[in-house]
Amino acid sequence: MPRTENEQKRIAKFLSRAGICSRRQAEQLILDGRVSVDGKILDTPAFIVNKESSVLVDGKLVSESNLQKLWRYHKPRGLLTTHHDPQGRDTVFSNLPNDLGRVISIGRLDLNSEGLLMLTNDGELSRYLEKSNWQRKYRVRVFGRPNIKQLNALSKGITLDGIKYKGIKVEITSEKGSNAWLEVTLTEGKNKEIRKIFLHFGLQTNRLIRIAYGPFQLGSLKQNEVSRVSPKVIREQIGNYAKDNWR
Repeated sequence: MPRTENEQKRIAKFLSRAGICSRRQAEQLILDGRVSVDGKILDTPAFIVNKESSVLVDGKLVSESNLQKLWRYHKPRGLLTTHHDPQGRDTVFSNLPNDLGRVISIGRLDLNSEGLLMLTNDGELSRYLEKSNWQRKYRVRVFGRPNIKQLNALSKGITLDGIKYKGIKVEITSEKGSNAWLEVTLTEGKNKEIRKIFLHFGLQTNRLIRIAYGPFQLGSLKQNEVSRVSPKVIREQIGNYAKDNWR
C-alpha cells in the first residue's frame, strides 16, 4: 500500500514534532553527525522520513508522539535550562519526572532565575510560543534605590551595548531598607535582559521569579513541581494552532 504524503516529512520536522529540538537545532544535530535513519548517519537535513523509519539521535531511538502535550514547571534556582552541560552541572531536564518522556522548554530561565517554565513535547509549539507577543511577568528583587522616572522611561525601550530591547513595564511593589521588589512585564526574553537593564541603572538583581507566561500562571506550584495543562485549556488559549495539533 503506497504511503500518503502526510505520512512523510522532513527529518528536521520529525525531530521537532518528537520534542527533540527545534527545526533549526535539528539541522545542527544532523551536521554534527548525531542523527541516523535506518542505520545511516545523515549529512543533510534534506531527508524525508515516514512512520516506518528508524530514527536515532545519539544512538537513542526517537518516536514521534501521537499527542502533543504542555506542562507548567516551577524551576528552582541552581538548574540550567539545557539538555547537555559540558561542566556536568544540574539541569532542569535531569530533575524532571521520568514519566514525562522527552520534553523541551519554551524559552529559558537562566541559572539563578526561578519560577514558571513552560515545557512541551512539541518542538513546533515551542518555537511558535517563543516568537509570540505573549507577556512574560516577573517578580524581581533588586538591591538599590529604584528611580521611578527612569523605570517608567523603559516603556519606550532601551539600547545597551548595541542591543535593542523592546519596551518593558516596571512597577515598584515594595521597598524595605536597601532592597525593593518590582513587578516587570515584557514581551521578549533576550539573554539576561532584566538583569542587564537594571544593572545599567545601578540596581543589582538578587532574585528573579517568573510568575506568568502569557495566560499561564505559576500559581501555587511548588519548586520542582510539574503540572500538565489540559487539552481543553490549550485549545482555548492557543487558538488556531491548537485546533490542528492538539486532542
